[in-house]
Amino acid sequence: MTYTPYQSAIHGFVAMLGDIKCWLDKAASQKDEAALVDARLAPDMHPLARQVQMASDAAKGAAARLTGTQAPAMPDTETTFAELKVRCDKTIAYLQSVDAAAFDAGIEREIVITFPNGAGLRFDGATFLTGFAVPNFYFHAAMTYAILRAEGVELGKADYLTHLGPYMFAPPEKVAG
Repeated sequence: MTYTPYQSAIHGFVAMLGDIKCWLDKAASQKDEAALVDARLAPDMHPLARQVQMASDAAKGAAARLTGTQAPAMPDTETTFAELKVRCDKTIAYLQSVDAAAFDAGIEREIVITFPNGAGLRFDGATFLTGFAVPNFYFHAAMTYAILRAEGVELGKADYLTHLGPYMFAPPEKVAG
């Protein structure tokens, strides 16, 4: 069986975006949502809402760049957990619509990212995906988790891997089937 870049990246993005939604639900049941949306780990870091937006942007940007298409525009206007969860849902829907063959073919594509200040990065598709896009996505997902933890939300490793569901802590005979 061949394991493809699409299976690795897109499936991981979709799973973690679903996990983020679960973390937000758990946080809302324990803490003041309005305070959490603007919480940050350090003064020079982005707040929780922006971390979720940037995780979304990283995932959809990776898919768009590797397929040579345009990602759906999502203005960064979310100020509530409900709005952040809708953004995750829209990102998941977009990722699930991406053509797997086009994504995998993008591994050979040249990827150029230009920043607003004029600086930029140039990659082959494989290096872009494994060295930039995937680590960037998981950085922002992990910062979302870390902010919630730092604010006292009771999250643990099982929450970080919510998408594993029935596989989490299951006896080996239950997982094998």
